[in-house]
Amino acid sequence: MPTPARKLFAPLTDRPVGWRAYAVATAVVCSLAATSALLLRHVDPVNIVMLFPLAVLFAAVRLGRGPAVLAAFLSVGLFDFFFVAPHLTLAVSDLQYLVTFAVMLAVALITAELATGLRAQRDAAEEREKRTRALYEMGRELSGALTTEQIAEITERFVHDGFGAHAALLQADTGDDSPAANAHYPANNSRLVLPLQAPTRGRETLAIVCPGDSPGFTAEQRQLLETFATLIAIALERVHYVAVAHAAQLEMASERLRNSLLGALSHDLRTPLTALVGLADTLQLSTPPLSAEQADLVQAIRDDALRTSAQVNNLLDMARLQSGQIRLRREWQPLEEVVGAALQARARQLAHHRLSFDLPAELPLIEVDAVLMERALCNLLENAAKYTPPGSTIEIAAQAHDTHVDIIIADDGPGLPPGRERALFDKFSRGQGESGIPGVGLGLSIVQAVAEAHAGSVHAENRPGGGARFVIELPRGEPPAVPERHA
Repeated sequence: MPTPARKLFAPLTDRPVGWRAYAVATAVVCSLAATSALLLRHVDPVNIVMLFPLAVLFAAVRLGRGPAVLAAFLSVGLFDFFFVAPHLTLAVSDLQYLVTFAVMLAVALITAELATGLRAQRDAAEEREKRTRALYEMGRELSGALTTEQIAEITERFVHDGFGAHAALLQADTGDDSPAANAHYPANNSRLVLPLQAPTRGRETLAIVCPGDSPGFTAEQRQLLETFATLIAIALERVHYVAVAHAAQLEMASERLRNSLLGALSHDLRTPLTALVGLADTLQLSTPPLSAEQADLVQAIRDDALRTSAQVNNLLDMARLQSGQIRLRREWQPLEEVVGAALQARARQLAHHRLSFDLPAELPLIEVDAVLMERALCNLLENAAKYTPPGSTIEIAAQAHDTHVDIIIADDGPGLPPGRERALFDKFSRGQGESGIPGVGLGLSIVQAVAEAHAGSVHAENRPGGGARFVIELPRGEPPAVPERHA
């Protein structure tokens, strides 16, 4: 394990005063006494007494409280020993000097205490300045990070340089199996785990390990590390949402490109498909009449052309709905008319199925774009006809509620794939992945787009007795009042 870096944020209590500080204080006081002895013939002892508090002040500011107290007592002792008669002895001939010594000691101790307090305030101010600068530098570097790996590198470096500790970002879903969590450290380490909780998300944690020779983190250091953790969490959230925004932009761009391709492809295919249907009709009316085999072949060509044309129309409708080019022409309509138009349009596909209706007479009018809603119902009916065997029943029902109206298309066929009820409405999604049933998986997507364009929704579910059930939910508005006719 690498040697820990010097702590930039070592607590003040971790700075013990060594014997060298006491030696320096002793040397300073002794040097001042020796210098004052040389001035004794020219300076009155009363003035010399004023020099010793300077030594105490120096010791308090530079060396700490202990050396300053030592300097205070040593100053009184040396002044008595060298400058008060009888000289070179601690005896005092004039009791008035006892007052001098007491005042001198009190002034020295008060000076030491005040100077030590100022020194502590200076050190605290320097620590606050260090922390502010470290927070600023860390925030600046984190603001430029573009990946989680860069944030992890910045975090590890700052914690190592600032606290002499080791740090690692742990994912919440990795648990104890992550390499950082299983890294080998001595057994007497002090560990600190901080959750990285951002305003909207928090999945990572910050694990910090103190070196084995460290007593651990103080309350001030923990508070600073918690501030670091907040900055890291915000940076991780920013990187996450930058990635989400980038992915969303790519998805939007690909969606626009796909819609453009679908629209262009649909336009290019509609003309030849229409011509193919017309040619098939012309062949059926040609003279002399076609043989039975030829007629069947022409009919097959016509049916496949119509089916392909319907799929092209679905592609074009989806491209228009997704691009927002379709403007709804909403009018108040009786639901029976919309359902009748859809049944007429899909009469050929429904020819081999039984139809059941449950449309109450008291159904309210619905405000819809009749063409789009007819297309949505056509897709649901065609979907039910394709995925249910001939002879099965398809039910068309409606229910009125206080705030909405439900349009229901149900069948008694094999039902929906379990767990995929919601995914069926995705574009190009089909109930059966590979099958002989024609289609490209856009019918239900168009139903959903039409329902959402009408401020409604659609969902699918399996019926308890078997079969599938599709429900279009449309908001129920207030239809205009019918004016009364006067006789």
